[in-house]
Amino acid sequence: MTLAHDVAGDPGSPAVVLLHAGVADRRMWDAVAPALAHRFRVLRPDLRGFGDSPLPTDGHRYTNAGDVVALLDTLGVADAAVVGSSFGGKVALELATAHPGRVRELVLLCPAAPGVPDTEASDAFDAEEARLLAAGDVEGAVRLNVTTWLGPDADDAAREALATMQRRAFEVQLAADAAASAAGSPEPGPDGVAVDLAGIRVPTFVVEGGHDMDALQACARHVAHEVPGAELSALGWAGHLPVLERPDAVLALLLDVLRDDPTVHAP
Repeated sequence: MTLAHDVAGDPGSPAVVLLHAGVADRRMWDAVAPALAHRFRVLRPDLRGFGDSPLPTDGHRYTNAGDVVALLDTLGVADAAVVGSSFGGKVALELATAHPGRVRELVLLCPAAPGVPDTEASDAFDAEEARLLAAGDVEGAVRLNVTTWLGPDADDAAREALATMQRRAFEVQLAADAAASAAGSPEPGPDGVAVDLAGIRVPTFVVEGGHDMDALQACARHVAHEVPGAELSALGWAGHLPVLERPDAVLALLLDVLRDDPTVHAP
């Protein structure tokens, strides 16, 4: 399948792929994508299980990185700068590992990453979300995610936007789980891609949120330490989803990094 997506900007401009967080979908980039499209060809997919991209319920196996490459092929894009938020940051790292020729640059906003142990806070979050979903309290799980992942600078509009996207993700994923179970198929979801942080050889810029969960702060620092030449920027004001909290500040950051001389950030 081709991922649901939006494309904006001149087809002749350098491509930028925006990969959403695991609590959101491509709408999380609404406040920054139009301005980016003045300088770049901006691609915003919904990964499977989010927004308008369904999960397979027939046991079909896939990888998120493979889906993104298929989208690039469909759109005739040879390579792109990849901006990933949270779970989207992990997918960006998988893409850079498995398909290095397709990634020109990485910008990782509070990325998830392999090789970082869970913490008391992350375990408590996982347990509470699982409890709420097992009890059928989807709205409670939505509220938990909004409260956990948005920092103090998020306004009511950002909180409602995240609630809408997280609610949609739960709807898509729970429906797919039920359909797969009824068909006797394996639980739907992507196959993992082993990430080789030390083998990544593209300019990489990592953001850490000052109000983010400790496990995710550790992920950002780990990626910045292990990817050769990577830069780390700690945003003291940010929670886990800075593009929803201060979109103007994140737009300025993205324009600064993506328009910069690539040799500045090279390994």
